[in-house]
Amino acid sequence: MLPTNKLVMIPGPTPVVRSIQDQMARETVAFGDAAFVADFRDVLTDMKAMWKCSGEAFVVAGSGTMAMEMAVANITKRGDRILICSNGFFGDRFIDMCKRKGLETDVLSVEWGTSVTPELVDAKLSEKKYDVVTVTHVETSTGVAAPVAKIGEMLKKKHPDVLYVVDGVAATGGVEQYVDPMGIDVLLSCSQKAFGVAPGLALLWASERAVAKRKSMADIPESYVDFEKWLPVMHDPSKYWGTPAINLIWALKESIRIMKTEGLQERFDRHVRQAAMFDAALESIGFEVAAKNPCRAPTLSVYLYPKGSNLDDAAFRKALAEEGAQTAGCLGAYAGKGFRMGHMGNVDKHVLVSAIAAVERACVRCGYSIEFGKAVGTLQKGLVKE
Repeated sequence: MLPTNKLVMIPGPTPVVRSIQDQMARETVAFGDAAFVADFRDVLTDMKAMWKCSGEAFVVAGSGTMAMEMAVANITKRGDRILICSNGFFGDRFIDMCKRKGLETDVLSVEWGTSVTPELVDAKLSEKKYDVVTVTHVETSTGVAAPVAKIGEMLKKKHPDVLYVVDGVAATGGVEQYVDPMGIDVLLSCSQKAFGVAPGLALLWASERAVAKRKSMADIPESYVDFEKWLPVMHDPSKYWGTPAINLIWALKESIRIMKTEGLQERFDRHVRQAAMFDAALESIGFEVAAKNPCRAPTLSVYLYPKGSNLDDAAFRKALAEEGAQTAGCLGAYAGKGFRMGHMGNVDKHVLVSAIAAVERACVRCGYSIEFGKAVGTLQKGLVKE
């Protein structure tokens, strides 16, 4: 039998479609090439328009983690007070960054599988003065989506002086998210999740207020992630500060074209529908969705093994990969109890059906008795309505 191709169904990187691969395979040109400069400018213009940002957009060679550092570096100084709202493992990642920066760092944590709420954030911010609050929009360790828009609305009304940072790494491009309307001061993301591009680009949007905050400070300790270093390039991509990731920027341009063709709101709605279908399919054969309703993320899910199934985590995920679906192990409180599966970006019906079919085969191989076709059939019923 031929080797089974593996679908990349982890929470990121996500599958890269052929038209985006083609852009990455182009012959690389000089970063000052007039056609490339025009393409880069188009990307930045689209990013500001599509995510409704009147401030600035940044596309820099790097990772989502670097975008987190970029956010913190440009709007805080030693001694500032920051509230980190954490729904899990990646929300906690801000803690070390902020402490290294010399910030007074407090953490608002909730039970895994649930989300911080506007009420909880308001109560914490009312205890003392904070300069910045961070929220992870989609937490990949729990599959939880935070109510980013409602938190932003609350901040505008009750804590208007607090700068609002949203980690959109596992959300941007797949979950409804707008900078100005939601009161976001810094939205950070990356290329390899819902954008469906290979890893390598840090993406960031900064409100006019965030840009002004950086300008109000003297030189900051950080260099590569300094807004002031990159703004001349973002305004005129023919200028140089660091070499841009040329082929990845072409790939990002193609990703944005795909989004515009689909329609951004339809893309957001599709992710919601796909997530519900995926969850229903696996629940039909006994798996449990870790995230509680109504805070389940549209871009990925954490699936806990059926009670009494005695499925061994390492053996199951190995079998699942051999059957054609590469998934990620769980973290923290869920480690060894299930797997994490992405369903975001440019995945189509064929990918979705193949992934669920692979789960069914892995279950049977690992000794967990199911009705073959039940999960696939549940998914298919939803897809027929698409």
